[in-house]
This record gives sequence, structure tokens and C-alpha cells, in this order.
Amino acid sequence: MKMENMNLTQPKCNETTSRSFTSPPLSLRVNEPTFDLIARPYRWLEYLTLGRALERCRLHYLPNLLQQKQALVLGDGDGRFLAQLLARNPQLHADAIDTSATMLRLLRQRCESIAPTRLQTQQTSALTFPVDAKSYDLVVTHFFLDCLTQPEFEALVARITSALAPGALWLTSDFRIPSGPMRLPAKFIVRALYFAFRILTGLRTTHLPDHTTPLTRAGLTRITHQHRLAGLLFTELWQTNTNPTSHPLR
Repeated sequence: MKMENMNLTQPKCNETTSRSFTSPPLSLRVNEPTFDLIARPYRWLEYLTLGRALERCRLHYLPNLLQQKQALVLGDGDGRFLAQLLARNPQLHADAIDTSATMLRLLRQRCESIAPTRLQTQQTSALTFPVDAKSYDLVVTHFFLDCLTQPEFEALVARITSALAPGALWLTSDFRIPSGPMRLPAKFIVRALYFAFRILTGLRTTHLPDHTTPLTRAGLTRITHQHRLAGLLFTELWQTNTNPTSHPLR
């Protein structure tokens, strides 16, 4: 694990009390993929293809999120990560965004017993949901950015960074094409996954977006990262501009 910056500051964020709800879908992208068909078997499909590697990526930096208060969680699927985050951080309130009604139903089933008044869900696109009314000190995008084209991701970053508190964290995990002997196998695996998801969900994206450049241009700094499966998977923690007060990464 490489550390770019060993200091992590705690942002300030207004605490709010919320209730779990599902709002009507807003305008989605043209040809928006639907993950309803694979929502229930998704966990076991994930374990069958890559074991628990994706799960380990999601949870790797969980101990560093215990001081956050307002989270925006995009495309968390069936809510396995969010349930653990809410359980470990009792002061956290979360907004969970997903286009899949079935995924959100599973997420609420996992999370509402843990945090019945600290969770809001919205069935809508991450590219259109309203962000103006909130100030987030945490954004989570686990294995979600690979569903976006490069222009879509750049638009997403522009929208979300306007709603981030000073010192906010952005935790992201996804696939990557490493250099070295794993490069060709990684390309094959990623192409195969895109092909499968196109058949199962209608996903039209075919290439992994460059996430590093838009986040850096938006003023975020990658403070730590880890690779798994010979570089096929990554998990990274980014942070906006911070204040002098800091606490160390664990």
C-alpha cells in the first residue's frame, strides 16, 4: 500500500436527521442500463467470478471513515458496504443513489434495521439527482465508475465537488488495466465483464474511464491507494483541500 500523504483531516459538516424513503425516478440517461435482473444473484455472481476480492476492496478503508457525518453513496448495489459503514459509524447519515429499484430495496433491507433514521434512498441517475441542498464529507463509488463514459464521469465530478465540505473524502474502488504481465489478462477480463453486463443490463459503456485526471483537476488529492489481484482492482481514498487539524491514517 502506497501512502501519498499520511495526514487526513476531519471536515466539518452539518448534522441532519433523515428518514429512509424512495423518491420517484428523475430523468435518466438515454438507454439507461437496468440492474434489476441481476440484483438478487449479484452477490453470488461476484463471488463466483472474483471471489471476495471486490468485497475486500470495498472494506479496506472502512476504518478511516468513522468520523464522517454525511455520505453520498452512488451505486452501492445491494448495500453490503453501506450496511457495514452505518453500523461502524453511528453518527453517519447517508444518501444512497441508484437507478435500480431492486438494488435499492435490497440495500434498505440491509440498512434500515441498523440506521432507520439515518438513510435516504433515491432511485435516479447519479448524473441528475439534486446535490445543492447538502454538504457531504464523504463520497463512495465502489465499482460504479466503470458504468460511466469519460464525459459522464467528468460531468459527475463537476456536480459532486460543488457539494463537498472542506476536507471531504472520496472513496472509490474499481477495475484497472495494469502494466506488466497482467496487462493482457486484465484487458480480457474487463472486456468479458463489459460484454456480460451489456447482455444482462443493457450497459453501453465499453471502456474504463480515467478517474485520476478529473478528480485531480477538481482539486482532490489521492492520499492512499491499494491494488489487488496483481493490479486488476484498486481502491483509493481522495480528499479535498483540508484544514491544519489532522488525524493519521490507520
